[in-house]
Amino acid sequence: MLEDLTAAAASPTAWPAAYPQGYAVVDVETTGLARDDRIISAAVYRLDARGEVEDHWYTVVNPERDPGPVWIHGLTSEMLEGAPLFQDIAAEFAARLEGRVLVAHNAVFDWQMIAREYARARSEAPVRQRLCTIALSKELRLPLPNHKLESLAAHFGVVQRRAHHALDDARVLAEAFRPSLRAAAAGGVRLPLHECRPLTEWSDRPRIGQQASYGGRAPSSWRPSRKRPACPYPNPGRYEPGKRLKQGMRVAFSGDTSTERDLLEDRATEAGLHVATSLSRLTSLLVTNDPDSGTSKTVKARQYGTPVVDEAAFGQLLADVEPASET
Repeated sequence: MLEDLTAAAASPTAWPAAYPQGYAVVDVETTGLARDDRIISAAVYRLDARGEVEDHWYTVVNPERDPGPVWIHGLTSEMLEGAPLFQDIAAEFAARLEGRVLVAHNAVFDWQMIAREYARARSEAPVRQRLCTIALSKELRLPLPNHKLESLAAHFGVVQRRAHHALDDARVLAEAFRPSLRAAAAGGVRLPLHECRPLTEWSDRPRIGQQASYGGRAPSSWRPSRKRPACPYPNPGRYEPGKRLKQGMRVAFSGDTSTERDLLEDRATEAGLHVATSLSRLTSLLVTNDPDSGTSKTVKARQYGTPVVDEAAFGQLLADVEPASET
């Protein structure tokens, strides 16, 4: 399949009408991977509909805290001391993203960091869809040894000059994304686009537990572990559409939410629900705004017949949770 896609990409082809009209290839460097970490540099390469570079932009950002793993990103406190704050560059950053699909390597990480910074600045990033180049490489079945950026770059003969420097990482990704996009177009591959939901409610909490290693950037690895008290109620079974939630029901979450995930989970716990980190046959309900996203949880929900509701419906259900049965 790969050989066919590569050959087709090199020849003229009708471009899929459903493909986006422009992309913003983004990389951010941060003080760490946790929910209270901050962006310290950001780069954007704007590409046209066929992946050709239009322009690029880069800035450092004063995180108003320790810069974190300097040995990785190379940005010291002294270098960032006179840098603009995020709210100072938010408008320019937004102008680079406006009307485009955000493209990043492990895009959920970059999007969540960006969304949280805009929430702190009491604003929203003008991004409605994102595309993860890891997911795209899987769709194309590229023969990569792993899903690191350097492996994707090497596959397409792109030379990295300064790994973990936002501008160079964004350049490398833009150069690797162009042939990936063309191969997808030539093969009629559906792009793995996902909805981006700006945070409308959030909080900065102290970290709890150990965060993942900075260099890993596996999906969701930036979220710190949180120990919750065990749910005191037995699981009454699956949620039945049209009825009330009942204390003890197991609820799982998947994808972006406009209320920060930890706040939603806290509210579910306070209502007497069991917040599950994975989905099984015992799960009572899956909450997701993107049921067709293809995440492991949404796939399992379809396999098991687990009921699915969106964030808004879940919020309404939380307002009237039925007490657990007396034993």
